[in-house]
Amino acid sequence: MSNLNAEEYKTFESIKHIRENGTEFWYARELAKVLDYMEWRNFQKVIDRAILACKNSGFAVSDHFVEVNKMIEIGKGGKRNTIDYELTRYACYLIVQNGDPRKEIIALGQTYFAIQTRRQEVQDAFNQLDENNKRLVVRGNIKQWNQLLAEAAHNAGVITDEEFAIFQNAGYMGLYGGMTVSDIHTKKGLKKNEKILDYMGSTELIANLFRISQTEEKLKRDEISTAIEANNTHYDVADKIRKAIIEMGATLPEDLPVSDKSVQTIEREEIRKLRNSKKKLMLDE
Repeated sequence: MSNLNAEEYKTFESIKHIRENGTEFWYARELAKVLDYMEWRNFQKVIDRAILACKNSGFAVSDHFVEVNKMIEIGKGGKRNTIDYELTRYACYLIVQNGDPRKEIIALGQTYFAIQTRRQEVQDAFNQLDENNKRLVVRGNIKQWNQLLAEAAHNAGVITDEEFAIFQNAGYMGLYGGMTVSDIHTKKGLKKNEKILDYMGSTELIANLFRISQTEEKLKRDEISTAIEANNTHYDVADKIRKAIIEMGATLPEDLPVSDKSVQTIEREEIRKLRNSKKKLMLDE
């Protein structure tokens, strides 16, 4: 399968439509042009195969392929009624899977819609989790991203433990309106041995994950080469996230509630539940 570059990504993104309720869809006739189908009747055959695949997968065809009537211009100011479809991302995915594999753009479409469909699946699965399991997932992601951030910071000139502590403080100060790690710790009422991240709710964790991931990328993208520049970058990224939170009218991170259980406690409880369940676990094999 071909790699998807930025230009092809923009091509599929540019024909995406958003309804008033926030849901997205693609028009079949616009997709046909992007996929290099000049004759509608040929593309209709691809749609028919995709509809059959949707049905055989156990999904309701009407949820993914919505037939609509549109007026199109036929020259000299004339118009005629024609059939089109409003397609979900999954419908588009099925279409490119059933398209002409000899077309390079089909392979690119398969990559694009496969990635986007998988992202949606992950998001939907995350949204179905309860608060404790959301915390487990995001805290795990933060641990991985913090390792990447530490490496990027080191490459940018943050070398000693003292420098890294200053670098970390800069990020927290940007996101928490000037509050240091110690200030946040005190405000949250945490004990000395309790880590701030381990007692955050999922909303606060997600804000910090965004801070960490975006700083890591910017340090590399801008080729930051001094500790001072790295500190300023961390602060600026975090400050922009804080301003976005304020603009949306959401609760500021320092005002979000502290969870009564640490992530480690929840993790132990979840593992205990799994071990006590009737399903055989791979970790027991």
